[in-house]
Order: sequence, then C-alpha cells, then structure tokens
Amino acid sequence: MGSKWRKAKLALTCLHVPSTLEDSSPSIDFGRRLSDAALLSRPLSPAERSSELSMPMTPIPSSSGLRLQKHCTKSSKRTCAICLTTMKPGQGHAIFTAECSHSFHFHCITSNVKHGNQSCPVCRAKWKEIPFQRPPDLPHESARVNTVNLARDDPWMNVLRRLPRPRPDANRHASSFLHTTEHGNRHVSSFFHATEPGVFDDDELVDHQTEISEKGLFNKEDDADADAVGEIDVKTYPEVSAVSRSASHNNFTILIHLKALASRRHNSRAPVDLVTVLDISGSMAGTKLALLKRATGFVIQHLGPSDRLSVIAFSSTARRLFPLRRMTDTGRREALQAVNGLTSNGGTNIAEGLRKGAKVMTDRKWKNPVGSIILLSDGQDTYNISTPSRTHPRRDYQSLLPISIPVHAFGFGADHDAASMHLISEGSGGTFSFIEAESAIQDAFAQCIGGLLTVVVQELQVELQCVHPRLQLGSIKAGSYKTRMMPDSRFGSIDVGDLYVDEDRDFLVTVDIPVDDASCDDEMSLLKVRCVYRDPITKESVTLEESNELKIQRPKITRDLIVSLEVDRQRNRLQAAEAMAEARAAAEGGDLAGAASILLRCREVLLETASAQAGDQLCITLAAELREMQERMANHRVYEASGRAYVLSGLSSHSWQRATTRGHSTDGARLVQAYQTPSMVDMVTRSQTMFFGSSSPQPSVRPTRSFSGRPLAR
Repeated sequence: MGSKWRKAKLALTCLHVPSTLEDSSPSIDFGRRLSDAALLSRPLSPAERSSELSMPMTPIPSSSGLRLQKHCTKSSKRTCAICLTTMKPGQGHAIFTAECSHSFHFHCITSNVKHGNQSCPVCRAKWKEIPFQRPPDLPHESARVNTVNLARDDPWMNVLRRLPRPRPDANRHASSFLHTTEHGNRHVSSFFHATEPGVFDDDELVDHQTEISEKGLFNKEDDADADAVGEIDVKTYPEVSAVSRSASHNNFTILIHLKALASRRHNSRAPVDLVTVLDISGSMAGTKLALLKRATGFVIQHLGPSDRLSVIAFSSTARRLFPLRRMTDTGRREALQAVNGLTSNGGTNIAEGLRKGAKVMTDRKWKNPVGSIILLSDGQDTYNISTPSRTHPRRDYQSLLPISIPVHAFGFGADHDAASMHLISEGSGGTFSFIEAESAIQDAFAQCIGGLLTVVVQELQVELQCVHPRLQLGSIKAGSYKTRMMPDSRFGSIDVGDLYVDEDRDFLVTVDIPVDDASCDDEMSLLKVRCVYRDPITKESVTLEESNELKIQRPKITRDLIVSLEVDRQRNRLQAAEAMAEARAAAEGGDLAGAASILLRCREVLLETASAQAGDQLCITLAAELREMQERMANHRVYEASGRAYVLSGLSSHSWQRATTRGHSTDGARLVQAYQTPSMVDMVTRSQTMFFGSSSPQPSVRPTRSFSGRPLAR
C-alpha cells in the first residue's frame, strides 16, 4: 500500500509547475518552443530562431535548466521531457525508464546526469540507480563521469573526441582541472583545491618570433607607410551653416565625427590578451553550462596563435584554470579540454572571480598590445551582497578593477545582478550585455571578440581649440567618456581610448557665438580638432590634425536655414540616452508609471524631429528601443525580471557608442545595433552558421602582427 501511495504522490507532482513569467504571455505557444537541450544538437532554422527570440522576457528555468511541459497529458509518456520529441520503439534511440516510472531518451538522460543531476527531471525523485554512458573511443577513461555536457551527435563533440589525452607533465597548471572527485551525490571539481602561485607571472612568452617572420611578408615599398597602420577620419558639422552678424547664438551645436579606418596592411592586426571569468555556480547546471562551454569554445577557436587566453572559473571561490597562454593548436586543444572539464556547484562569488581575473592581468610578465576581460554570471553575488544583519557587506567592485583593462560584463538570464555587472563594466570602460535568451550566449561572445580582434587605435584623445578670439566652449557631451575643459573655456579634450576597425564616435560641443557687427568678414572660424593616439602595432604615438578649421558664414541677413540632419540625429541619440537614465532612476525609486511616461514623451518628441521625419534609421530604431523599455516597465515583476537589465545594457551601449547584446539576440534587424561594426556582424554570422568539427573554412580574421623587436615586459 505504501508503495502504491508513493507512486501516486510522484505522479501528482508532475501536475504542478511553479508559475513563471511565461504565464503572463498567453500569446506565446510554448508547446512549439524547442527545449534548450534540443538547441544544443543542431543549428536553428531562421523560423525557429525567430520563434525563440520572440519572447519579451526570459522564463525562469527549472532547477535542471530544462523547461518542462505545463500539463501531463495522455501522450506525455510517449514524449521525452528533456528534448520534447517522441519516444517510440524502433526509431533508433534507446529508452531509459527510471525507478519512478518516468521515461526518457537514453542519450538525453545520460547528458542530464553528466551535470551531476541524480534526480528525475519531472518529479525530482532521488534515483538510486543512475544511467551512464561510456565514451566508445576513450576505452581507458573512467565511465563514472562523462565530461562532455553536450548531445553525443553535436558537432562540438567531434572536436572534443579528437583531443588527445593530456600528458601528465604537459602543463602543471592545466592538469588539475581535468579530474573530478565524488562527494555524496555531487561532483565537485578538484581544481579548486590545487595550489596556485602567489604571483601570476607564469604567463607564456608573447609570440615575437612570429611577428618578426611576418615582417618579411612586406616589401620595402610598404615600409614607407609603416606609421599608417590605423588612421582616423575626422569630420565636423555645424548646427546651421550661417548666423547673422547682428545676432548671437547661444549653445550653438557642433558635431565632431570620428571613424577608425581599417589598416592599410589588410593581413595584420594587434594580438590580444584575454581573460574569461566564468560563473560555474550551481545555478549554471545543465543547459546553461553546456551553452557556456560552447560559447567559450567558439572564442578559443577564433583566437590566433599570437593571442593569449586565461580562464578563471568561480562559484563559492575562484580558480585560474591555466595561465595566459598562446592559442596555438596545442594551446587551443588544452584550453578546450579545460573548459569541457568544468562542472557546476556552489554559490556565486563574483568579487573573487573578478579579483582573480584582474590579478592575471596585473601580474603578467609579458603583454600583448590589447588586453580585456570577459565576465559572465547568471546570479546574485551570494558572498558580497548586503543582508539585514550585514554579515556579508557589499564588496567595493571598483577597487578590484585592473587599470586600463576593460571588463565586458555579460548578465546571463533573468536572475543575474544587473546593477553590479553594469557597475563593473562602466567603471572599467567596458560594456554590459544582457543575454536574455540562453541560446544567444555564443552570439554575444562572438560580437564581443569581433571587436576585440580588430583594435586599430589606442589611447585616443581628441583635443578641441576655439579659433575665434571671442569664442568659448559651452559644453562637451561625450557620454561616459572623460572630458576636460580649461579654465578659460577655449580648450577642451575627450579621452576616447581604444577604437575597433570601422567604429564611429560622435560628440556634440556647444559654443556661444557672439554678435559680430564690427567685422567685415563673411566667415567666422569656430573650432579646430586634433587627435592624438597610439598605434597598437608600432607602439608609436600618432598626431592627426584636421586639415581645415570649422567655419560658418556671417552674412548681414540670413534666410531660413535647415538644421544639419547629422547634428539632429546625434541630438536625438543623446536625448534618448538621457531619457533612459531618467526613467531608470524613477523605476528604481518605485515610480514605474512615471518612468514609462518619461520614455513615452521622449519617443513622441523624437519622432517629430527633422531626422526622424526624413526616415533616419537611427531615429526609427531609437524609437523602437524606447517603446521596448516602456513595455518592460509595465509592472514591478517585469522590471525586476528583465526591464532593469535591458535598460542598463542600452545605457551602456549608448554611453560608450559600442554594440552590446540586449534582450534576445544580437540581431540588428530586431533592435537598434547602430554601433555594430562589419567585423562584429561577420563574427556573429559565423556564430550562427558555423559549428565545431565542420569542414567549413576558418574565419578570415587578419593574423596578428607587431613591429616591436622584443616582447613588452612589465
């Protein structure tokens, strides 16, 4: 009797699934959605991708990371609850029936068990008999744990199967993470217990030999323009072309437009030092961790032999998997093995992961020209968040940031700490991206490295000088970029930093134009612009002065003048960003209605401007983005789940004028992606079309090159 009653209780549990954000979207047909496990085994068709990206918010996943059907039907016994496809004998798939009577495809449940899940995904009953799958081509490996967390037929598996077994003495830093120890029902990665050096100065020597050999690819004629590896195109636009002599014009707006041009040497780029700081806490179990491994594998496969990578994994504590090492064929293979050996467990200690990632950068003995950190987390910092008892005070993340190294932060899913992640990225000069759809993580990483691998300008400073003796600067509007103005208001500067190939920067400067009755000149010189930057390949400082001063006409009488559309569209961008910041402040204060009203008013004003009326694409997409933010402030639940992260990601993008992932994807057709460069678009396209182990050609990213004679030491 007791056994029958137990089975009845287990059967009843599948009738209840805690309500999620999906419940608030009746228009979505959840029965048609692919499970996350299915996403891992094959590419999405355009129709499926569109369906996957159509949700306005992220559903809260179950603890196993897989979405379950909301109701048990008569056909549920014939459907695998993991991949949501039918289970019929004779279809070429083994079927596993657990002791709780629920059935699954054998390859689906073994993949689930590999993450450490030893309970039924449907009823959560603890299993005594655990299914496992022994890799057929690794007969000497232990069958207790299958370290590959993807479907057996996934192309990613084809790469990992071909990886040779690591030699015991191959790399003392990369060996400890490949083993796991079993404690009860959980698999805890033993690399957290291995010793680390006190100073991370064991990074691999940068590839100066390759740089020297690549010099021979260029003839002497090429050396004539050796200093012109990266250039900047500078243009200035006045608000109107003329101002009457007898009239003054306060807050006259001038647009300064910069564009980083591609290198004249189309087969060279600056090598990169990259540190990825990855969350492997318990909430990453299942599909999230598998997708993270795939996305990190994509990054590894697209780094060149002169680029160096180090991986930090964190949960309750943090551990460096391996030091900065070059991504040669051997480096890639061992990096893939390291990432594939990760398991999820423990809490979320973002501060410790960030501290260790920064330590890799600050302690390194050698330096590549470009350095950056990628930080990803899906949860709240459980070790550094304030509590009522204040036993765990919030960590000052700003004190952990490395100097002059941008941290590009990625909030994964609906439960991450968007405010802290945005604070980290903003303080370091990096960007904050919101990955709402789990399947978009690889595209988000692809967009990021599509920029990092194309840096052509570093430490860029834009200097402004008033030309007319009676002219003064009123303001410099540059978003998050640091600006300076001399006490006499005749000189100013903007610290821009690094630029990717084909990136644009637009800054608005205001001046007060005085009355000029006494002058007989029909022109007035306003502004002179000069750019100073460092070439990342030659390491030399370059100074670029605009050939002509910005001038306007000063006739006695002016007719009706047309406002420059270039100036008008950038005004709209800045006004939209200001409205987003104001709305966010209102929302954080609990006034969601007021926040939505701010966005609505800004959108209405924007659509009436000259550039919007002329059909400017930036203005149209800004209006769409404002509407999206307004919808995500519909109520407190929606704002907490996705609204805050979406707004912060948008603010990050507009303040730095750099592309971020917002919401469901990096697809520019859906939302504003005005800052995507062609290289970013190309890399995202590769992410959406290329799979590991395929025979498709390798990406045509330019090989690295440096003219320095020796590695750059600390």
